[in-house]
Amino acid sequence: MPTQPEHDFMPTAAELAPQLKGATLLALCSPLNPTGTVFTKEVLEEICDLVLAENQRRGPDEKPLYILYDQIYWLLTFGQTQHFDPVSLRPALRDYVVYIDGISKCFAATGVRVGYSFGPKLIIEKMKSLLGHIGAWAPKAEQVATAAFLPETAAVDSYLAELKGGLQASLEAGYHGLKALRAQGYPVDAIAPAGAIYLTAKVDALGRTTATGEVLATTKEITSYLLTEAQLAVVPFSAFGADASEPWFRLSVGAESQDSIQAALPRLQAALDKLK
Repeated sequence: MPTQPEHDFMPTAAELAPQLKGATLLALCSPLNPTGTVFTKEVLEEICDLVLAENQRRGPDEKPLYILYDQIYWLLTFGQTQHFDPVSLRPALRDYVVYIDGISKCFAATGVRVGYSFGPKLIIEKMKSLLGHIGAWAPKAEQVATAAFLPETAAVDSYLAELKGGLQASLEAGYHGLKALRAQGYPVDAIAPAGAIYLTAKVDALGRTTATGEVLATTKEITSYLLTEAQLAVVPFSAFGADASEPWFRLSVGAESQDSIQAALPRLQAALDKLK
């Protein structure tokens, strides 16, 4: 479902309402990949109320509407941002929400793909039956190690404090750098980062011409140009289903320091200066 920059690319209850009739699963993610934005308490409450009303409307022979709530980045929020989840806000949703979580993101364990889910017993039992026949999952040693590590709250808190400090500094460097370029008249913008490891950036170079005479007609072409001219790797929102004419991009700081991001901004500026 298309979302809008004025809502930080998070879906709203008004946008979702026409889509819920007949639906059986509403997939939500907060903090959101690719935007690095999160649900506010008020917006998520409105969506929860929609789901409750829809399930109350359905008859006993109709399949209920479930929420798949992906909160794998929930420990990575910044500043005054808070993470909210459906059942905490609306306990009546307990039988209709399936949570998805794991360690690969918040603990930078991209090679240790230990994930977990919890929710209504009926759904979890069916998930277990399905997974039992797939034959590929995180090795048992990794599962056991994760189970031993997570209760060590002091170690977890210490690790997250250091990780979040670095991520926030990198995200803010990118955000303020783009805002500074915008103030100078460059066709860029950014949405304030709230969570995860991503910065939503706008680089509106559509229709501009490169020094070699190539017209940048799509976000894919802008992506290629920035990689070549600025050594800057970005992912267009078109890779996540947006229209190729919408000049919004995901910038990931997961492997980048504050210094490396600040060093990339002049390269971006120089690449934009070459366009006609």
